[in-house]
Amino acid sequence: MTDTRINVGEMLPAALVEQLRGWARALGFSQIGVADVDLSSAEPGLLAWLNNGFHGTMDYMASHGLKRARPAELVPGTVRVITARMDYLPRGSQHTDWQAIEWAHLGQPANAGISTYARGRDYHKVLRSRLQKLADRLTEAVGPHGYRVFTDSAPVLEVELASRSGIGWRGKHTLTLHREAGSMFFLGEIYVDLPLPLSEPVTPHCGQCTACIDVCPTGAIVAPYRVDARRCISYLTIEHDGPIPEDLRPLIGNRIYGCDDCQLVCPWNKFAQRSTLPDFDPRAPLTHPSLLALWAWTEADFLLHTEGGPIRRIGYERWRRNLAVGLGNALHADPQRADIRGALVSARDHATPLVQEHIDWALRSPTPAPPATTEC
Repeated sequence: MTDTRINVGEMLPAALVEQLRGWARALGFSQIGVADVDLSSAEPGLLAWLNNGFHGTMDYMASHGLKRARPAELVPGTVRVITARMDYLPRGSQHTDWQAIEWAHLGQPANAGISTYARGRDYHKVLRSRLQKLADRLTEAVGPHGYRVFTDSAPVLEVELASRSGIGWRGKHTLTLHREAGSMFFLGEIYVDLPLPLSEPVTPHCGQCTACIDVCPTGAIVAPYRVDARRCISYLTIEHDGPIPEDLRPLIGNRIYGCDDCQLVCPWNKFAQRSTLPDFDPRAPLTHPSLLALWAWTEADFLLHTEGGPIRRIGYERWRRNLAVGLGNALHADPQRADIRGALVSARDHATPLVQEHIDWALRSPTPAPPATTEC
């Protein structure tokens, strides 16, 4: 049998990267880049972010320290990082005004806001398996080599690597932006010991725009390119496992799992690309549901409807906690909603202490806003 493996030393590295791009497209990826492993210039910013406590209760961020910015320490022998972009806007989102549709749904307090990416299959599963197939294809071509696949699953500076490898630029909301794809995509990486040619980074194109900073409901984007996770709705509804701070609950509105506001308002997302995969198609129960419909779920319903999806990872208790906040805000917006009040009251005595606390808050009248002052 003829050995069809490629000797990297005998092949033009650029041709190998071009082959990688072809294999990646066949697997559903939209873009491939190659980054260097010297991220030393990113270390001061990482340390400042950690020292400010902006990681909240995500203690693993601090425990990993600078390993996040040092790929060769995380995986010894790594000399390059293959970066990958996978678009996730659902295939059925054919409307060019999809952002307006999302805003309209969020504008109704009794509706449940769920981040677009979370309505289908868990992206960790999708990307990891397809990155592994891409790595296997590379191994078939060049022979055994050192590598490791990552998808938001280890101390990796994903946006930094994506920016350095031409996937896009870091937006002021800290997400990666692409001129022809916005920010509605996932990132994945393959650490390799192959000396592949580096991709050229792209220039940033945010200009003077501050739309993402201005729209953030909780003011979590404390400065351009700087997010305080402790105020971020995505962190509060997904990563944070305790009581949600009372002063932030009214600002969360009806967002019960994640928040897309900074992406919905971004002008570049009018170019967001539809996914080519069915994995990110929204499940019917999670397609623009009402808060009351989700509140009616038993734990068995929750496990059934979130099987294989990202929402399951927060568990039923946090799910109910988030819904209680959303229902409270809906009730505060319309105190005449007896159906919402009744649903909260009937669930209280059987709820866990964490959920009870949020139900009690939801049933209280909102604190009136202080009167506006005028200067003479």
